[in-house]
Amino acid sequence: MHKDPFKSLENTSIPPHSIKAKEHAIQAALSAFDQVQEEKTKRFQGIANEQRPISIINRIKWIWNMPTYRTIGPIAAGLVIIPAALFFTTNLTTFSLFSGQNADDGIIGSAPQGLDSQIAQADGKQHIIKPAQEMAAVVAETEPSRGYAPKTETASVPQSAPVAALVRPRSSIKMAKRMSNAPPPGMTVMHDMSQIAPALADDQFSEFKDNGIHRTSSEPVSTFSTDVDTASYSFVRRMLLNGNKPAKNMVRVEEMINYFPYAYSAPLSSERAFEPTISVFPTPWNANTQLLHIGLKGYIPPAIEKAPSNLVFLIDTSGSMNAPDKLPLLKKAFSLLLDQLGAEDTISIVTYAGSAGMALEPTSADQKRKILAALENLNAGGSTAGQAGIQQAYNVAISIKKEGQNSRIILATDGDFNVGISDPTQLKEFIAEKRKSGVSLSVLGFGAGNYDDRVMQSLAQAGNGNASYIDSYREAQKVLVNEIGATLKTIASDVKIQIEFNPARISEYRLIGYETRALRREDFNNDKVDAGDLGAGHTVTAIYELTPVGSTSPYTDPLRYKKTSPETGADLSGEIGHFKLRYKRPGETESQLISQSITDEQVFDSTNAVSTDVRFATAVAAFGQKLRNSIYLKNYGYSDIRKEALASKGKDQNGYRAEFIGLIDLAKSLSK
Repeated sequence: MHKDPFKSLENTSIPPHSIKAKEHAIQAALSAFDQVQEEKTKRFQGIANEQRPISIINRIKWIWNMPTYRTIGPIAAGLVIIPAALFFTTNLTTFSLFSGQNADDGIIGSAPQGLDSQIAQADGKQHIIKPAQEMAAVVAETEPSRGYAPKTETASVPQSAPVAALVRPRSSIKMAKRMSNAPPPGMTVMHDMSQIAPALADDQFSEFKDNGIHRTSSEPVSTFSTDVDTASYSFVRRMLLNGNKPAKNMVRVEEMINYFPYAYSAPLSSERAFEPTISVFPTPWNANTQLLHIGLKGYIPPAIEKAPSNLVFLIDTSGSMNAPDKLPLLKKAFSLLLDQLGAEDTISIVTYAGSAGMALEPTSADQKRKILAALENLNAGGSTAGQAGIQQAYNVAISIKKEGQNSRIILATDGDFNVGISDPTQLKEFIAEKRKSGVSLSVLGFGAGNYDDRVMQSLAQAGNGNASYIDSYREAQKVLVNEIGATLKTIASDVKIQIEFNPARISEYRLIGYETRALRREDFNNDKVDAGDLGAGHTVTAIYELTPVGSTSPYTDPLRYKKTSPETGADLSGEIGHFKLRYKRPGETESQLISQSITDEQVFDSTNAVSTDVRFATAVAAFGQKLRNSIYLKNYGYSDIRKEALASKGKDQNGYRAEFIGLIDLAKSLSK
């Protein structure tokens, strides 16, 4: 049995410091370090010098066991450990965890295997990995010119998401910022990737404030654009399923509500595109107020009225899409869509990375093998030239557009545009100009970590389309199979809603959600003002909280000077308000008007008296407000929301509502 060398040190006193002892220790440490540098190992492939930490430890042990150095062991150990610590700190700082090239300044990601220096190959060019301090200097010079118009917040992402998706930077500038904050020598370096990933996440969401209370006597009219986007709900769900509470600005309450299908009454003819369903009932979270629920369902045309579709798949194949929940999921999603199309429909595929390219010329949708092969051949790599891809997609769609076709671009991306136009405001203007061609644009968002919701919303709104977020194969089934008719067949454009409240009956009101869809009062009659588009079978829900005149607990103090008599002079005491809706038929430039009064006949004494659809939408509205920490819910908690959702779940054919109830439970547990 080998004698433990450390035992001999128990009774050995440390010798006094001497120059000779110090020289021996330094020489031994340097000798060991030089030998380790020459060793090659697969343990740390991708680190420029490829040193093997285990070998360093063995050399230290060998030095320690040498008789000559046993008496100066403590000194030698300290002098060896210090350079080793510096070595590891330096390598962990300069070793890039990122994969994928950024187009901004040449900073790249993980080095190829077998690399002997800090030079890597990417897209046929050599790029030098810059030290953190040098990149920090780049930030100081270039960052001011890269600001976005909307104020944004960076949100945490699920820890269980793929690391490659989570740590990939949106641009080398932001990568430089992060690396410039690397820990100094001597500070503990965190190795747990599940902890590193959320810290490096760069999801982008526009910041907005909740709608406030309006006094009817001074502001009797509320105007907004409809919204059928559902991206917010899907992203919130992903966050909760991964054990993370969503950031406030991830939650758009109207998108939470409109995620679910509702069995509202639909018009029987296309002459009247919508049939409003209106209810007024007590507010579950405030006994002193009422809720006004407005449900719209678009006209559903017979199957024989289905027009051929001219679809251009615009697919982001940049390096940021190299994650299981991005390009691979995207391919599966589009394969589902193909099953809903036929020989009369046309498919084209345009891709974009460093530049735009044509992956599939216009092809009949019945040639599924050819289309699927083109999809399967797509690979992720390079920077993100979003503008070039959008430009080419419009060129293709316009060149083959025919009268009577549904021409639409379906953009699939994580929103990470870093080449060409990348500012959401400029992109919105670019798309708004292109929509005049009659080609619509819908957006499918994928992935997390550098997901840019701001871009998604800007493009979908400007392109007369809708935005969805695909976080799973199941969600792809919902969007591209169950709801594809609403996506492809537009029945109304520029849909706006305006409510005028009677100050003799309603003292205050607030619109729940739709903060990013607010319009000015005069915009309602202006047909040049863009608003939301609706597809066949789409449902839209809007909910107001109302404070009746005479309420014991109004949100605001009453005005001293007010006018309560109606301008018409007629007796309107039985009216709570007046509902108006404007929309344009496809291809028309002048809007149609639908209007009706909201009367006492539509008032219910309890929530149990309204339909299960109305009650469930109310529960979703409460949940969205709860996630946004709304001050208006007071003591109404997750248990109350769950109780209401469970009681109004109804048939729930696809299980969406049952899943929602599960999300309430997750949010409740995370709130603790």
